Amino acid sequence: MRIAITGATSMTGIALAKLALNEGHEVVAIVRPGSSGIADLPVSKRMSLRESDISDYGSLSGADACDIFFHLAWNKTAAGGRDDMEVQLKNLEYTLDAVRLAKSWSASAFVGVGSQAEYGILDGKAGKDTPTNPTSGYGIAKYSAGKMAAILCKQLGMRCCWARIFSSYGEYDRDYTLIMYLIRTLLSGSSPELTKCEQTWDYVYTGDVARALLAMGVRGTDGRTYPIGSGECRPLRDYVTDVRDSIDPKIELRFGVKDYYPHQQMFLCADIADLTRDTGFIPKYSFKEGIARTVSFVRDQLNRMPRKD
Repeated sequence: MRIAITGATSMTGIALAKLALNEGHEVVAIVRPGSSGIADLPVSKRMSLRESDISDYGSLSGADACDIFFHLAWNKTAAGGRDDMEVQLKNLEYTLDAVRLAKSWSASAFVGVGSQAEYGILDGKAGKDTPTNPTSGYGIAKYSAGKMAAILCKQLGMRCCWARIFSSYGEYDRDYTLIMYLIRTLLSGSSPELTKCEQTWDYVYTGDVARALLAMGVRGTDGRTYPIGSGECRPLRDYVTDVRDSIDPKIELRFGVKDYYPHQQMFLCADIADLTRDTGFIPKYSFKEGIARTVSFVRDQLNRMPRKD
């Protein structure tokens, strides 16, 4: 099988490319021209690169072929850009461009990657019957992109699935995330400054996210939206403690030093029953296993950095 991935240099894109190659598939990675993340992609004779900015997918029309097309690319996903309405509206347009590109490459299936932000404020597990009420421009654009992509795919004769990813972590995660902040701070021997961490959360390792996406591409039901998470709900304080204990149990965790963000989401957990039933996906990695892999990766990165005299 041959798969295409936009946003291939993201944490999830890299994990998906590695998984697909390990399972014997061919991968076409669509990357921004000159992206520094290209160096992080796996090297394989079954891996090929196509350079294109997200705004210029039309230049790739008909230039390749694939069986399944995964659309991960998105501009301004961090908190500071999520309410940039012009950019988020463009992301919606680019998603439809990606659908048309997939069709021009003869793909039989399109898998788009959305976010838990599409739900808005939750008070229980998010599944197929959970209402959506996104509160950010990012969440609104992701929700709209998923709905419009499904309509366009139907018009073009492609199977379509949409993923709503919950809190993922792993190798190549961005430094501003809580998990990476914890790991880097703890590896330096310092005490992390935290909120009370009273939230109930669902963290999923990027290797499992990749497995879920690939399973959706192969076996997902047309038109269905799947939450992707571990399916486990735990207090955020417990996750933080697990990260600390994996590095140095003696380091103090400074809970309650920081205030919650405005409109802090206090409950985030995915109901993965439909995903498991339709695709056979079951999480492979426990949080402690995923953190051990991530800590090892970050430690190796830090050890390779040149020392300051």
